[in-house]
Amino acid sequence: MIRRTTMMAVLMSFVAATTHAQTFTDAEQRYIVKTANAADNRKAQKAVSNGSGEDNADDPKDFFSQRFRYVSLCDWNEGMRFMVMPNQKDLVVKTFAEASTGRMVPSTSLRHKIMVYKGHSNNGGLHERMNFVLEEDTTKGYYYEVPTASFADYCYSKTGVPTLAYLGDVDTAIRELLGKQVRVLSLFLYQDTEIAGDGVKMIDIHENKKQNEVMTIVKVGVGTRNFPVKIIVKDRDSIEYFQNVAISRTNSGMRDEEFEMSDMVPHTFVGSFELLGAKVAVSPEYKEYIGKAVYSVQPIEMRNEKGDRVNMSRMSAFTISGMQKRAGSDYVTLGLTGKQSGKEYTVDVLMVEQSIIGTIAGAKEEHFSRLFAFGDPLSLPNVKKEHLNDIRKGIVKAGFTEEEVKLALGEPSDESRANGGQYKWTYQFTDRPFHVVYFNSRTKKVTRVTR
Repeated sequence: MIRRTTMMAVLMSFVAATTHAQTFTDAEQRYIVKTANAADNRKAQKAVSNGSGEDNADDPKDFFSQRFRYVSLCDWNEGMRFMVMPNQKDLVVKTFAEASTGRMVPSTSLRHKIMVYKGHSNNGGLHERMNFVLEEDTTKGYYYEVPTASFADYCYSKTGVPTLAYLGDVDTAIRELLGKQVRVLSLFLYQDTEIAGDGVKMIDIHENKKQNEVMTIVKVGVGTRNFPVKIIVKDRDSIEYFQNVAISRTNSGMRDEEFEMSDMVPHTFVGSFELLGAKVAVSPEYKEYIGKAVYSVQPIEMRNEKGDRVNMSRMSAFTISGMQKRAGSDYVTLGLTGKQSGKEYTVDVLMVEQSIIGTIAGAKEEHFSRLFAFGDPLSLPNVKKEHLNDIRKGIVKAGFTEEEVKLALGEPSDESRANGGQYKWTYQFTDRPFHVVYFNSRTKKVTRVTR
């Protein structure tokens, strides 16, 4: 169960103290983005991608690990950029002091200012300092006094520097993610309610039937210190939503195990969105399935490489290319490669560990075993290629084998003897006519079909 009050406290950083109008430098303005629902909305963000623009087919895990590298506090380089994003607690506990006077500075006065890291130093006091300058005016220096005796003792912790949202992740996200299509996995997203403040409202994506919908990333900006990348997506009705996410987790101030909590998982990119054009990852418990041949035993709606819904007929053959457990869900996203076309598809199915199940309430028809069978229909014994088109349509004709009849109609409701050296299979359906299929007892092939 998602703790909504907890999430709102994380995301709504001191609204009451920040409703006054602000002016921004051009550099700062680039990172302040709002959904189109916000009052007095500014013009849509104009961001030019410096990337190649190519559709990336990497494994999603590799995509993010290669582009969003975690930088430990010990490894910070001079020139790294951050934006001051204080939360409610930071109104009470001041973070920075002026380098020239040593006086502590209220967090509100630095809000949305871009700070550039200038290394750490020991000025002869009890604690070492981490030094910063304002990007807009490098003559204004500030420092954060680390709470331990030495920088070396402090930098190995995940605590980091309070209030600072890492802009390196935001810049990379603007370059790599802007304009990409994603499938929404999160149960909830947000909308801004005011342009000059931090007012937001939570949108129940599941209740609004938007979960699993394909949306486009239209803006990327700064979120919060914990979740520094604000991703704004637009649905097919041109309605915008956002989610604040941590990607590299640089200076997020959160331990790895915290991100495994049910109400934190959605605030990772892969917990909120599935990046289309990237291959489905492989969860460790499903490795043995990868590379196996399967075919559909009934028509199935899937998504193609562009995220569009497509209907696949019965007996469509695939190779399993990925199986990724959906965070906080019983579903597994199945990646499939078409045997004949080589095209990539995805579909969500229900599975548990290595065992295929059939008793999860309310969704039995979505079980893997109800949708797929292992093997290639063209290599199954007693199945002719020229019969596959009829089998896909659920049509049985004279000359079909028992295997072909089962592929076309499924298991019979009843099996019994018939006159003249024959036996018959009876099929009772709720959605189509009653079938009786007669077989020759010697050849075990269909002689006739009645309805």
